[in-house]
Amino acid sequence: MSYDFSLRLENVGKIYSIYNKPSDRLLQFFSSKKEKYGRKHIALEPVSIEIKKGEVLGVIGTNGSGKSTLMQLICGVLEPSSGRVQTNGRIAALLELGAGFNPDFTGRENIFLNAAILGLSHQEINKKIDEIIKFSGVEKFIDQPVKTYSSGMYVRLAFSVATSVDPDILVIDEALSVGDGAFARKSFDRIMSLKQKGCTIVFCSHSIYQVEALCQRVLWLDKGKLQAFGEAAFVCQRYNQYLEGISNVNPLDGGDENKENETLKEEKLLDGSAKISNVKISVDKNYSPPYIVQSMHSELCIEVEYKSSITIPAPTVAIVITDFSGKNITSCSTYYDDVNVTRDTQGTGVVKVSFPRVHLLRGIYVINVLLMCEQAIHIYEHVRCTEFSVEQKGLEVGIVALQREWE
Repeated sequence: MSYDFSLRLENVGKIYSIYNKPSDRLLQFFSSKKEKYGRKHIALEPVSIEIKKGEVLGVIGTNGSGKSTLMQLICGVLEPSSGRVQTNGRIAALLELGAGFNPDFTGRENIFLNAAILGLSHQEINKKIDEIIKFSGVEKFIDQPVKTYSSGMYVRLAFSVATSVDPDILVIDEALSVGDGAFARKSFDRIMSLKQKGCTIVFCSHSIYQVEALCQRVLWLDKGKLQAFGEAAFVCQRYNQYLEGISNVNPLDGGDENKENETLKEEKLLDGSAKISNVKISVDKNYSPPYIVQSMHSELCIEVEYKSSITIPAPTVAIVITDFSGKNITSCSTYYDDVNVTRDTQGTGVVKVSFPRVHLLRGIYVINVLLMCEQAIHIYEHVRCTEFSVEQKGLEVGIVALQREWE
C-alpha cells in the first residue's frame, strides 16, 4: 500500500437521527424497527477523496452545506456513519479554538492538557512550552485560570498550542488568521510557514479569494452533496457563478474586515498591522461627488493613503470594482501588476491608480479598496469606499465596452 497520501476519505458520510422528543430516542433504542420514532437528516453524503502530502485543499460552500461536518470527520471529532477516514501523520485542528480548554485550569496547565491530546509527550511539551507561551503573548497571565482571560487572550493561547505541535496535517475551519494587529499577522505567518515546510492543509473559508490563492484543489459542498472537486481556479469560478445566481454575496469578502465608510476615521494603528488612512477619488480631476463617468471618455483615479507598522513588509493595495449588487466586475492590485510599493520611515505610503477612458457601460458601480500583506493573501483592511455612475451616449447594453475595429 502507498503511503504518499496525508488524508484519504473512502465513501465517508454522516447521517443524524432527529427525534421530536427525548422519549422517542429511548423508544427507538429498544425498537426492532429502525427509524420508526425519528427521521434521518443527511449532513454529508458519501465523499471519496485523497490528498497528497504537502497539498493544500480548499473546502467551500454556503452555510449548512456540510463543511464543518466534513472537517470534524477529518479530525476525528465525529464518527462517520459510512466509510472510513485515513490520516497519515499527526493532525492538528483550528476548529473552535480553545474548545478543549478547562476554564478552571491555568494557561500553563491547559497547554500541557491540549498538547498531550494532540500527541506530544510530557518531555516534548517541556521543550516547547516557553515558545508556546511567548508566541501567545500571555506571559504575565500564564499561571492564572483561563476563565479570567479575555476572549483575545484565550484565542491566542489556543492558536499557539494548536500550531506548535509540528503537525503533518493542519485543519483550518473559517479562520486563516486570528486576533488583531500583530497577532493576526503572526498567526498568518505561522500558517504560511507550516505550508512551506510541507504540512498538508485543509482550509475551509468563505473567502473565495484566499481559497484560490492558497489551494491547489478545492472541494465544493452544497446541502451535504459534493458539487465539484478539482483544480482551484475552475471550482472557485463555478462557485462564484453559483453565488451570483442565488444572492448578492461578494466572493471576495472574508468577514468583519469589510467596512462601508466614505470618510475613514482616524484610528490608532496596532503593531504588526496596516490601515487605510484615506482614499481620494477623482473623475477627470474632479474630486467632488457625485462621481459621474462618461463611458469610454472619462479618466477615473483612485489614490490610497495608508499607514503600516515598520515591523512588517510593505503592504500591497488592491482595487475591486463591483456592480451595485456586489458582483465583482474587475480588479487590479500592485502585487499582480508588479508595482513596487514604497513607504517612508514612519510606515506611511501613497498609491495611485488611474483608469483612462473607462470602458464600463452605463450603470452604478462601487469602488472597494483592500490593503493586503506582501503576498496579497492576508487582508489588513477592506473598505467599501464610494459609488460612481457611468453614463453613455448610445444604447449599447452589457457591462463593458470592448475596444473594436470596424471594416
